[in-house]
Amino acid sequence: MTKIAFTFPGQGSQSLGMLADLGGVFPVIEQTFEEASEVLGYDLWGLTQEGPEDRLNQTEYTQPAMLAADIAILRVWQQNNGLCAVVLAGHSLGEYAALVAAESLSFPTAVGLVRERGRLMQSAVAQGDGAIAAVLGLTDEQVEEICREASGDQHVSAVNFNAPGQVAVAGHAPAVERATELAKRAGAKRAIRLPLSVPVHCDLMRPVADKFAEHLAEAEFVSPRVPVIHNVDVESHSDPVIIREILTQQVYRPVRWAESMSRLAEDGVGVFVELGPGKVLSGLARRIDRNFVCMPVMDNISLNKALDQTREWE
Repeated sequence: MTKIAFTFPGQGSQSLGMLADLGGVFPVIEQTFEEASEVLGYDLWGLTQEGPEDRLNQTEYTQPAMLAADIAILRVWQQNNGLCAVVLAGHSLGEYAALVAAESLSFPTAVGLVRERGRLMQSAVAQGDGAIAAVLGLTDEQVEEICREASGDQHVSAVNFNAPGQVAVAGHAPAVERATELAKRAGAKRAIRLPLSVPVHCDLMRPVADKFAEHLAEAEFVSPRVPVIHNVDVESHSDPVIIREILTQQVYRPVRWAESMSRLAEDGVGVFVELGPGKVLSGLARRIDRNFVCMPVMDNISLNKALDQTREWE
């Protein structure tokens, strides 16, 4: 049988009105958001459907919204007897959805954690002081060298190794601006600022990690029932103590997504079912290896297509 992995997208895949199509057919969608709302103390489904959009796009609100969306779609997949995955992975915030799917932590616990994660990240760097940019068309090594040159007395580093020729950099806004200019001179196809003000996965987030570790210490984790490949070290772990440490490091260390997908391929995975809004991870997977079979599940049409195709392998 073909080996299947579930992947869960993170921040950046959110959009106003996401999951409305599925929510009109499957009550579990809104039920999942209601469960999250009970933890958060505000109407999360209403925020995702009615906005305001600028609030949805603030990190402290985006993170719970994306976690709820990923898990809601997972539950729809399960209710429709979709095939099980042999391994799980999530991009940045999506790693929490993967851990919930692996039954390593409960959904309410995960909602509480990502609320604090988002809140701490949002408050770590003053609005406008930090920035993120995408660099396309250069090697990882070129981007890392550019970051070293652009840093000066500030900080900028490569934070998301998403696919060959696709790297995100983050840090102080002026340093990020210098890095994008250097990237263009080096021949990058594109080097553009992204509409995010929180410089995630870089050294500016280290103070966040220290505070967030306190919340992780209080959260109940158990050994995952399905392996989860972590962003930080491209490994799976069964010890809750190590998982907490990995999630602490994930706040300020890069997302090694391309390596994670290649690792899964080496383990015999050839099919990636992306459970969450959008199809960003499916696009990255195809850039990493054109032989990957990618199935984004985000609405009724894509759900039925993926279910039909995977059932052929039963």
